[in-house]
Amino acid sequence: MRVAQFSEFGGLEKLNVEEAPDPAPQQGEIVIRVTAVGLNFFDTLKLRNRYQVTPALPHSPGAEIAGTIEAVGPGVADLALGQRVVATIGGNGTRELVVTSAANAVPIPDGVSDEAAAGIPVTYGTALYGLKDRGQLKPGETVAVLGAAGGAGLAAVEITKLMGGSVIAAASSSDKLAVAEAHGATLGVNYESEDLKGRLKELTAGKGVDVLYDCVGGAFAEPALRAMAWDGRYLVVGFATGEIPRFPLNVIMLKGCAVVGVSWSAFVVRSPDQHRANMVELLDWCRRGLIVPHIHGIYSLVETAKALGLIEARKVTGKVIVNPQL
Repeated sequence: MRVAQFSEFGGLEKLNVEEAPDPAPQQGEIVIRVTAVGLNFFDTLKLRNRYQVTPALPHSPGAEIAGTIEAVGPGVADLALGQRVVATIGGNGTRELVVTSAANAVPIPDGVSDEAAAGIPVTYGTALYGLKDRGQLKPGETVAVLGAAGGAGLAAVEITKLMGGSVIAAASSSDKLAVAEAHGATLGVNYESEDLKGRLKELTAGKGVDVLYDCVGGAFAEPALRAMAWDGRYLVVGFATGEIPRFPLNVIMLKGCAVVGVSWSAFVVRSPDQHRANMVELLDWCRRGLIVPHIHGIYSLVETAKALGLIEARKVTGKVIVNPQL
């Protein structure tokens, strides 16, 4: 089989398409013929060994995959050959064939494409876990989303609307704000040309935002924190700028707000049953058209580096998908 992988750190130029042996399933495992891999910003960090966890080498990008079950190992009773599934695998997804625990796979409902399914686990899974379980979002509350036009941001916009909240999108251009508004944001802030703190306070009539969904970090974090409402929840989701901010604790005290970590990957490992229930709910919402993963583009396996380069350059709205069969 073909795989897109890197054997040393150093960025996109270290990623190569190579041949590897076909995998065989062991006890409790399945082999998936992969037709869609969702790529994320953290995949670019792994290439440079700047992610929170250093991957074992060689390593392939892609933590979420969709496709058809090619082989089933002993002890797998609830999945069958030829069944379409989506799986959260943590990495090593850009391969024609992937072997993984059957427990990681969830059947894809009819009416949901493989590409849409592969765009759900990380971004929508993080948004649902972050907003529902960590942020305790209530109907009528205001959520500001930093990086609102990226895959993670758009998912947060849609999940907020489904949960009855209102969304202020924050992004770096008017075009990106338009994408966020098309997915349900009611107001927008261009944080490259506007004062983020001032505009968030203005758009909430001085109250501040109830929940801050931060996929960006860096220099935008503290102004956003200073625009929090009393009893607000600042959700730390990711650091797309590459810079991890440090907060002045007196602001948190005076605001009476909470800074809450949203580590979705740890949640998946620690609470597999709850994660699976969230995935089933999200796939059903997708089947019903309540969430619509925005696909920026679909790329072949040999274009994996190109696709990651677009993410790294922040030229992407929504999800980037690789089809290893192309």
